[in-house]
Amino acid sequence: MKRTMLCAVALAMASSMPVQAQESELKQLREELKKLQDRISDLEKRQAQKPRPGSSPDIGLILQGTVARSSRDPNAYQITGFAPSGGEVGPAPRSFSIGESELIMGGNIDPYFRGVLIAALTPDNQAEVEEAYVQTLALGRGFTVKGGRFLSGIGYQNEIHQHAWDFQDAPLAYKAFLGGRLNDDGVQVRWVAPTDLFLELGAELGRGRSFPSAESSRNSAGIAGAFARIGGDARDAAWRAGLSFFNASARDRVFTHVDALGGDVNQAFTGRSGLWVADAVVKWRSAFKLQGEYFRRRESGTLTYDDTAQPAPQFGAAFTDAYSSRQHGWYAQGVWEFVPRWRAGYRYDKLYYGTVVNAIVASGAGPTAADFPLTLTAHNPSRNTVMVDWSPTEFSRLRLQFAADKSAFGVSDRQLLLQYIHSLGAHGAHRF
Repeated sequence: MKRTMLCAVALAMASSMPVQAQESELKQLREELKKLQDRISDLEKRQAQKPRPGSSPDIGLILQGTVARSSRDPNAYQITGFAPSGGEVGPAPRSFSIGESELIMGGNIDPYFRGVLIAALTPDNQAEVEEAYVQTLALGRGFTVKGGRFLSGIGYQNEIHQHAWDFQDAPLAYKAFLGGRLNDDGVQVRWVAPTDLFLELGAELGRGRSFPSAESSRNSAGIAGAFARIGGDARDAAWRAGLSFFNASARDRVFTHVDALGGDVNQAFTGRSGLWVADAVVKWRSAFKLQGEYFRRRESGTLTYDDTAQPAPQFGAAFTDAYSSRQHGWYAQGVWEFVPRWRAGYRYDKLYYGTVVNAIVASGAGPTAADFPLTLTAHNPSRNTVMVDWSPTEFSRLRLQFAADKSAFGVSDRQLLLQYIHSLGAHGAHRF
């Protein structure tokens, strides 16, 4: 419409001029008209690409649930030889149970920032904020900054939401070392290199509100992490490999266990926890995916053993002394889409007790190794898991999964479950 009006004005002006001046004037008008047309085209392109400030966010919903059967009580689940993380580590509840539902909201705030909120509605009728962050859009030169609450960038699976996992639950290494997954309040910086080979570097700082750190009122950061990743294509395959380091400061990281007399004992760790993670993923023709991660953790500090809160304490005093541990673990899994919409997968998990030094026991002044049944039992947990799932559309999935879990010392827990996952509304693309 604008261009038509400009042409009409130009022709009207040209028709009113003397014949001898028309040719030169028309040439000038054509040049001016061309400049105006180019300017209008440029403005139209900018307007089409420009996010609308204050526009309604995209909204999505994830619904999940299970029907589960297990040979051991899920409420008594433990990973023997490893300090309890207090996270989501147990298997699915027996019988019928809804899973974690996710409400996802996100969109561009303006040309410079994007906002995301992901709230989890738990089976216990509680609402939790999984992620709530703002992210830059226009820093340029490959840099992106994220601030708020978000899933940490360490490792491979940690950034993937539970509904997009290839198995219903997290690998044992994630449960033992990160409490299932790590999300925190803080800031993260990423840089992607302008090269054909994918290269990404990142760093983050966080408050340290949960395991392996511990909630506190300090002013300094409780966690710090860094990661590096490379990836590319090779014939019919795409691959990615990464290395991450995570360091946490813990002050009175408490867990409670039952002693030999049946009373509650509080144990509190104060010190440093450092974790290395190496990960690798290969995808072949979108039909086969091979994934694995290796974790290595070292902790050092002090441990307190306190049974004074129980009515009939065994010792009636609190003992504090040096504590250190070096433990590691890994998992490997493969998933194959053997026919369209049908997949089968297998995962093997393994943890190694490693070396644990408890100076309270070594001193001989009070509690013995028998008073630390969970953390001083030299057990190497393992688990075998198989699954088959069917996805009639990209919005629905049904999964049958069986696991032989030897996380607890001396027992094997056989876990069978049927899971459903349904997605409604807007939903962003999954990570590589």
